[in-house]
Amino acid sequence: MAVLNEQLFMEVHHHSHTVGKKWTHYFWEFLMLFLAVLAGFFAENLREHYIEVKREKQYIQSLIADLKDDIRLLNEGMEFQSSKIKMMDSLIKFFNYPEILKKDLNKFYYLARIGTRTRPFANNSRTYDQLKSSGNFRLITDLEVSNRIMSYYEGFPYLHQMEDIYYQELDDYKMYAVRIFDPLSLIAFENNDGIVNRHAEYPVVVNNDPTLMKQISVYAIYMKGSRRLILEIENDIKRKSEELIKYLEQRYHLK
Repeated sequence: MAVLNEQLFMEVHHHSHTVGKKWTHYFWEFLMLFLAVLAGFFAENLREHYIEVKREKQYIQSLIADLKDDIRLLNEGMEFQSSKIKMMDSLIKFFNYPEILKKDLNKFYYLARIGTRTRPFANNSRTYDQLKSSGNFRLITDLEVSNRIMSYYEGFPYLHQMEDIYYQELDDYKMYAVRIFDPLSLIAFENNDGIVNRHAEYPVVVNNDPTLMKQISVYAIYMKGSRRLILEIENDIKRKSEELIKYLEQRYHLK
């Protein structure tokens, strides 16, 4: 029994003195683990970068679609303003030349109903608003791209400011119009669907005092001037929209 215990003691003692692994072995194990973690880190970063680049391009494509929609709306708006400017020119002549007024009261009333009308321009800023509200403007890493986009949309407040000026001038114009136009005659030019006709039976003018006509004519001239400026602004915005589309398509290779 003593011999057996001695053999066991010698065996355990022998294993406890087994030579350990060299430090280089642990170094290479650590290095391989470090490189594996680093590779995973870079792979994840590349994946996120790829996703963000893809999302950036999708936003740009959506923005270009909005800009093209703006161009369509601007073309409609400019055509509308151009036609109303011509109507205002004719209306101003009616106010200033009594002999023309007597010859064609129907046209006078028609222009009074249609020529002064307006409509605010509403651009399509869906993608731009989404980029701002969601914080995704950070996806657009090129500073020049983001500056050009913001510069384009900064032009609309000026347009709306001019529209507000026109509305104020229209309110002043109406203060004189109520003293000149007969309400029943104005109604007679409108059909059941709300569409204004060019002719009505026996329209009359309540007051054709020359001084009053000159006064309302001044406001009509102001309104026409505001329309011309609105038309110029819309034309300038359209030009910028076309330039921005061309720039974005080239920058993101979308053609």
